[in-house]
Amino acid sequence: MLAGVNIVLGVTGSIAAVKTVELAHELRRQGASVRAVMSPSATGIIHPWAVEFATENDVITEITGRVEHVDLCGRDGWADVFLIAPATANTVGKIAGAIDDTPVTTTATTALGAGLPVVIAPAMHEPMYDHPGVLEAIERVESWGVDFVDPRIEEGKAKIASEAAIITGVARATTPQDLAGKEIIVTSGATSESIDPIRVLTNRASGTTGRAVARSCHIRGADVTLVHDGPEVHYADTVSVESAAEMLAAVEGRVPEADALISAAAISDYTVEAADTKLRSGEPRTLELEPTPKLLDSVRQSHPELTMVGFKAETAGDDDAMVQQAAALRDRVDLAFVVANDASVMGTDETRALFVDAATDTPADCETVAGSKEVLGDCVAQRLAEQLSGPTTS
Repeated sequence: MLAGVNIVLGVTGSIAAVKTVELAHELRRQGASVRAVMSPSATGIIHPWAVEFATENDVITEITGRVEHVDLCGRDGWADVFLIAPATANTVGKIAGAIDDTPVTTTATTALGAGLPVVIAPAMHEPMYDHPGVLEAIERVESWGVDFVDPRIEEGKAKIASEAAIITGVARATTPQDLAGKEIIVTSGATSESIDPIRVLTNRASGTTGRAVARSCHIRGADVTLVHDGPEVHYADTVSVESAAEMLAAVEGRVPEADALISAAAISDYTVEAADTKLRSGEPRTLELEPTPKLLDSVRQSHPELTMVGFKAETAGDDDAMVQQAAALRDRVDLAFVVANDASVMGTDETRALFVDAATDTPADCETVAGSKEVLGDCVAQRLAEQLSGPTTS
């Protein structure tokens, strides 16, 4: 997600600085190179040697005649982005006032003056975060184009955001915003049909792919609504649903404002009339299955001009069969493209998919993506951005 990105990590004097080592490791696991700048207060919480170990680079604890702030974050500097995590109320206020009295605030002023992307992850006690002056400082700094990764409000504290949320914020700041201003709906995961108050009919879909697609669309600048069977996520407005009917209703309620719909969910094809009480076990039972409305067909009928993307999972294990079924779905619903894959990838970290669009009818014509579902999500978001930008002329 951050392959080839050069990150300057600013560390200030919040107790959340103890998380810096693991954050730096995770940034590097995502492919980034990291160099750190620390305030004097931060060095009293975590030793610079620990941060040096995590980044495998010397740590800047003072600005010297080498003008380290310019070397890192000047107009021709090393960095692609300046990330301050954690950022104290004191540091945010100083940045808002262009006060340069620590290596972190001096580097921030340099980065802002050079037009470098800046991402800030605040961490402090909740009353400090709610102080009118702090909120005003955040608003002012945001007006300059700085991205804030909101803290988690827990136990009376504005705790630093999760590593995943910070990484998403950095990725968004360093990725082309080719979906900026677009409203995208993504469906994800399995749906469940109640048999009785305890039992359900469902499938093996984990929702990993759909969540990866939603996150990638957010990173590219979109406002994303994720309709799925899971909890809230940091990168989208989340609508939690259970059944196919609930998922269809949630999508139909939001699609009038949408620019595109990506249906990555494994939606139940059948439902049953649920019993009011638990069905007793130990005896034969027949369930009368009723077909559920097809989400893509239903949305296409009411929104003939909407850009839509579908997913098609098959069990044949044969590329020709997958492409044939995906092409049939594409043509029936008039989809921009269909992502075809083998159902065996459900619940796994890796995937292999074929992109079936208007120009492809055989496996040889298709773009093939193999690797993590994160990689697939980015490919889907990139293709959607190209689709929404319209045709280009040479």
